[in-house]
Amino acid sequence: MKKIKLGYAPTRRSIFSAPDAIKYRGLTVDRLTELGVDFVDITDINEEGLLYDDGDVEKIAAKFKAEGVDGLLLAHCNFGTEYLCARLAKKLNVPVLLWGPLDERPEPDGVRLRDTQCGLFATGKVLRRFRVPFTYLTNCRLKDPVFERGVRDFLAVCNVVKTFRNMRILQISTRPFDFWTTMCNEGELLEKFNIQLSPVPMTELTEEIKAVRRNEEKLKQMIAYIRDTMVVKVKDGEVEMVAALALAMQSLVGKYGCQAAAIQCWNALQTEIGIMPCAANAILNEQGIPVVCETDIHGAITALLVEAAGMGEMRGFFADWTIRHPDIENGELLQHCGPWPVSVAREKPELTYPLAFDHPGSLTAEAKHGEVTLCRFDGDNGEYSLLLGNARGVDGPKGMGTYLWVEVENIRRLEAKIVEGPYIHHCVGIHKNVVPVLYEACKYIGVKPDLFDPIEEEVKAYLRGE
Repeated sequence: MKKIKLGYAPTRRSIFSAPDAIKYRGLTVDRLTELGVDFVDITDINEEGLLYDDGDVEKIAAKFKAEGVDGLLLAHCNFGTEYLCARLAKKLNVPVLLWGPLDERPEPDGVRLRDTQCGLFATGKVLRRFRVPFTYLTNCRLKDPVFERGVRDFLAVCNVVKTFRNMRILQISTRPFDFWTTMCNEGELLEKFNIQLSPVPMTELTEEIKAVRRNEEKLKQMIAYIRDTMVVKVKDGEVEMVAALALAMQSLVGKYGCQAAAIQCWNALQTEIGIMPCAANAILNEQGIPVVCETDIHGAITALLVEAAGMGEMRGFFADWTIRHPDIENGELLQHCGPWPVSVAREKPELTYPLAFDHPGSLTAEAKHGEVTLCRFDGDNGEYSLLLGNARGVDGPKGMGTYLWVEVENIRRLEAKIVEGPYIHHCVGIHKNVVPVLYEACKYIGVKPDLFDPIEEEVKAYLRGE
């Protein structure tokens, strides 16, 4: 599971009870600690450990930057000082969680000690004036289930944003000539989003394969892993090549400081090494290093976003939208030649020959059923969006490669969205509902969320804590 570090900046305003603000500062620390949240406090900045003095903003910002915080929690322990919250948030440029503990019953004489809700209204407006996007966690008690859920979802949002802002993708060769759909604008991805590509020619991959084959011990370990996790139906030499390819891609990902890769999976590779890369892709996918097919850079970006939304707790799978289900009206076949990680499969996958190709090296297995999120980052003509929504795995005819029949709310609506664009026939799935996290993350990364079902109000209600 990924670790995300929060900058914890509890705040107060002078006209309300300072002792009560200090009390809630401490109670919030206790609850965050109980939840296992990694956070940086400001108790060394002033005696109260609270944000209320303009002279402390620079010191807090410097501390949080030095600590490398991934998000900012502005906890309104009483009304709070809205302009200081906004100044601090503006300096940090990280996702912001705006929250305050629910106010108590007024005193018998009518005095209110904290007025936290009113302060949240003020800070929300000033953050907007500063053009600082923020996430609002509803005014609630520390022990309310919605608090824990909101904090954990915000950590996942921070993980998506951190991942998106630091992407480097290994591009192994050019896209296949016939796949005009997978072309991307490398310069624009860098200029808009700081997404960097590390292109290498096919010869660099084949030379790396030769190098890793000389390391007999590592090769032996990888072959053992393959035989332990897959039902092998190819020749020993082909198993060895799958292992060598996986190690070579792993090495190049590390060499160029990448988090994912996109490979030209056919047909130059088969001329060089005689196998399909699908099973080798699956091995890296299982390691949490997404490797996608047909040099689909946008697909690699999608895979990183989806797994970040799931906090690295489970693996995603890169799929084609292919055909309608023959029996279920809103059913669809998600399939690819065989690159899905083994943990996604319902049964031990077979290492065999793929659909439509003569070379070995792909997996065959049906994926687990259950709830899935389906997602696609894509763009053209300078505009980018994130297609996302939910589906569930269903029974269907036996397939080849790695596959999953799914049912969605309205296949015609989804089909039209993909055809009309800016999307293509590829998506990434994960066995978890991460739609709200991805939807919320979009406000921080400059990408438009595009829900393929009309569930935006449901997503917003969930994020509100309903």
